[in-house]
Amino acid sequence: MAKVILLSGSPRKDSNSMEILDICAKSIENEDVDTEIISLRGMNIESCVACNKCNGNGNCVLKDGLDKIIDKIRDSEGFIPVAPIYFGTARGDIMSALQRIGKVSKGNGKFLSWMVGGPIAVARRGGQSLTLQEMSMFFPINDMIMVGSDYWNIIFALEEKTAHTDEEGIATIQKFGENVAKLIKKIS
Repeated sequence: MAKVILLSGSPRKDSNSMEILDICAKSIENEDVDTEIISLRGMNIESCVACNKCNGNGNCVLKDGLDKIIDKIRDSEGFIPVAPIYFGTARGDIMSALQRIGKVSKGNGKFLSWMVGGPIAVARRGGQSLTLQEMSMFFPINDMIMVGSDYWNIIFALEEKTAHTDEEGIATIQKFGENVAKLIKKIS
């Protein structure tokens, strides 16, 4: 069965990012596509050093746990990263992860090519549009298919576990998840 990996860049245990990914995953699963939610919480994701040692090697030479996530992404049909926004943009660890995932893909058969997905941004007040633009660059450079919804994939939330109160944002994410699953099924 097709599978989508959802990746949270939040360092918090009960984060709004994880709450949103739970909601998104349910929408995907309602369309008979499997999901797995993975968190970077507790990991110390290093930035890519552009050593190119991953080329033909299968994985990154930096040993911080990202390889296990890369292997799961490699075996999936969809990928959805979510970034909490701190100081107006995506947290550095999620961007470091995306850059290394892309670099490993390019050096190892371009396993991201034709994968379906898109980014989600979560913040209290601002930075969502900039973060979506920043994260969206990952998809076309890796020959991926970025899926839309009926609005941008942004959520307004401050306190932990309050993302569900953004009704319009939740409806957008639910539609996005549904669209990801439907497209995966159509092209599979």
